[in-house]
Order: sequence, then structure tokens, then C-alpha cells
Amino acid sequence: MSEIPAGEPTSSVEAVPLRTRRIVAGAAAATATVEWYEFFVFSVAAALVFGSLFFPEFSPVAGVLASFATFAVGFLARPLGGVVGGHLGDKYGRKPVLVWALVAMGVATTLIGLLPSYSAIGVAAPVALVVLRLVQGIAVGMQWGGAALLATEYAPPGRRGLYGSMVQMGVPIGLVLAYALFFAVGFATGDAAFMAWGWRIPFLLGSLVLVLAWLIHRTVEETPDFRAAAAQQAEPKSPLGDVLRNHKAIVLLAAFSFAVNTATFYILITGILDYATRELGVAFESILAVALGLSLFQLPLMPLAAAVSDRIGRIKVYTFGIIGLCLWAVPLFLLVDTGEIWIMAIGMFVAGIFLSIMYAPQAALFAELFDAEVRYTGASLGYQIASVVGGGLAPIVMVALLDATGTSMAVSAYLIGLGVLALLSVWLLVRNRERADRLRAASAAP
Repeated sequence: MSEIPAGEPTSSVEAVPLRTRRIVAGAAAATATVEWYEFFVFSVAAALVFGSLFFPEFSPVAGVLASFATFAVGFLARPLGGVVGGHLGDKYGRKPVLVWALVAMGVATTLIGLLPSYSAIGVAAPVALVVLRLVQGIAVGMQWGGAALLATEYAPPGRRGLYGSMVQMGVPIGLVLAYALFFAVGFATGDAAFMAWGWRIPFLLGSLVLVLAWLIHRTVEETPDFRAAAAQQAEPKSPLGDVLRNHKAIVLLAAFSFAVNTATFYILITGILDYATRELGVAFESILAVALGLSLFQLPLMPLAAAVSDRIGRIKVYTFGIIGLCLWAVPLFLLVDTGEIWIMAIGMFVAGIFLSIMYAPQAALFAELFDAEVRYTGASLGYQIASVVGGGLAPIVMVALLDATGTSMAVSAYLIGLGVLALLSVWLLVRNRERADRLRAASAAP
């Protein structure tokens, strides 16, 4: 399969000192880590405390469902964040939008930690919780494109995949930090104190992201690609309008190519946790330990897969990951259905290998699908649509399929279907780019 050619680096990119590149890559990785930490810390609180604190009028089950609904609100808000952040990032720069996203996330997360419960202020408490979760979702939607482009547009020639993978690693690191901190606080305070005030500590620590926002504002310059586009007055009047008029097919194909990845990720860290404890009788602590171990297991795999993509091409690596997920979808649930924790771990860890192979080069791949003047909008919108179609819906689809069919093979079929859709989308992306390049060459010919 042919590759999607990357945009030529500007001369200013080639002149950037290595130390500056590393500082920028570190800043982008730190940004992604803290944003995902604050996004995931809500999911833990939704499972452990929000039902009783903010929805006490409901039955215990209904309260948990209501708290999970507030968690889902964050997914629904992410495409809005991608649209707003992308549009502003293509007009005014990657750096300021990234800083705004960090500030929004830090303020929202800190306010959740200060939010009075239902017993103190009544219905205003759950309403405020939903509003703050919306802000978190918008902030995450704004953040990813800024962090990914900060890393990839500063990357030296031939290293975009590796630099972009630093941002992708923020997801498993943020997940581990969120879960680990909650468990540490719970262990240190005890059940009663944890429910009374201890759960607020992980949220209040989110205020530290404001320090990171200030550091990026003071120390990081705008990306060379954006500066070059601005100098050439290549910026369209409306980046969002340009994307919707001229690039909507690419955005949708990008989203469909990535939905299988997000679906598999949330099935592994959410769906299987519920299935294993509710249907298979596995201890929650055991399966959660496997999920956390899986996140740590992915960390060394991501830069390796990204570096390979810099050598042999993003499409080859990405396609290999898709095919691997499709082939492993059935063995995964055959192993999970044993209910034996070590056998389940093997199934999940092998799936994690293919997941990492896909996820690592994804930031660079999406960046290379769009020209610099609409790159933030196009890449962000494609990523966030995939997060809703794949990530937000996958655990719900899994529960519905298990309930309707009584077999986990239905979930395997669901993942295989998404994988086939991803393969078709990647093929169409390559075809579309090749056709565009031929037309561009023909129009430039004398």
C-alpha cells in the first residue's frame, strides 16, 4: 500500500536546535499527560463517589448510571472542543489554543474538587457537575490537536512519528496516574474520610496544570509550520469552513480509520472490567491491576512503533496494527471468557500490542493528511469524531451486544467490523491523496 506523503519541512524547522525540539516535545507530552489525567480522574470518581454525593435521590444503581452519564458528557463535548480549538488554532496559532485548553481544564477540574454535594446545595450540585464536565470535554478536544501539532511541526525531518508518539503516550500515563492517585488517597485516608473529603484531592491537584500553561506560554514559541503559513498569508478566512467545504471526506475517513482503536481501548479499560466483574466473577482489584499493567506495558511499545513508522511509513505500520486487532478480536474474548486472570491478561496484553502499533504513529499520520493552514481543524475533528463513535459508544455497544446475544463473540464481530471499516478508510485516504497530488502536479505543469 502506498504512503501518504508528508508535507515538506520548512527551512525554519531544519534550523531549530535539537535542545529546543526536545523541550517542545517534552512540553507537548506533559500537556497530554496532565490533560488525560484530569479527564480520567473523573471516571474513577464517577464509579466510586459521585453517585452517592450528587445523585442521592436515586437508587444506588440509578445513581451510578447517572454519574456515568456525566462522564459520557465529556465525550460528547470533545468534538465541539476539536471544532473550536482547531478553528482558532489554524487562525491564531497552536500555542495560544493549547494554553487556553490547559487553563480551561485546570479551572474546571479544580472547581469539581471544590464543588459542594447535593446535600449542601441541592440540584445545583449535579447541574454544576455536568457543566464542569462539559468544560473538561471541550478542553480535551482542544488540547489534542495543539499538543500533537506542537510536537510534529517541531520534529526534525524523518522523525515526526517518534515526536508525535510522545503526545500519544500521555493517554496511558494519565490513566495510570489518575487510578494510582485515587488508590493512594483512599488507602491513606480510609473509606469514611475518602467519601467525605479525600476524593477531592486528585481534583484539586489538577490546579497544577495552570503552572504548566504558564511555562508553555513563557518558554515555547509558535511552530515553524504555522509561522511559515502565516508569513505566506496562506491562512484561510475560515479554517472550519474550508475544512467542511474541501476536506470533509478526509476528516470522516480519518475518523473511521481510527474508531477501531478507540473502541478497542475503551473496551479493554472499561468494558472488560465491567464484564469480568459482573458476568465472570473476577475480583475488581485483579482485573483493574491488569488494566493498569496494560497501560504501563504500552509505554515502551509506542516510541518503538513510531520510530518504525518513520523508517518504513505510517500507513504500513498503521495497517499492520488494524489487521492484528482484527485477527486477535476472537482469541481475545476466548481468553477473557476463561475467567482466569493470567489468561485474561495474555489476551488483553496482546491486544495492547496491536493497539500501540496503531496509536503511536496516529498523531503524525493525521497531521500529514492536512495542509498547515487547516491542519489543527482537520486533525482535531477527525480524532474527536472517532473518540465519540469508537470510544464513547464502545462500552455501551458491548453491554447491549452481550445482553442481546449472550455471547462475547458478538463483541469480537463488532471489533472486526470496525477494523474492516478502518482498512477501507485507510485505502481511500491513500487513493484520495494520490489523486490530489496528481491534480496538483498537472495544474503546475506548463
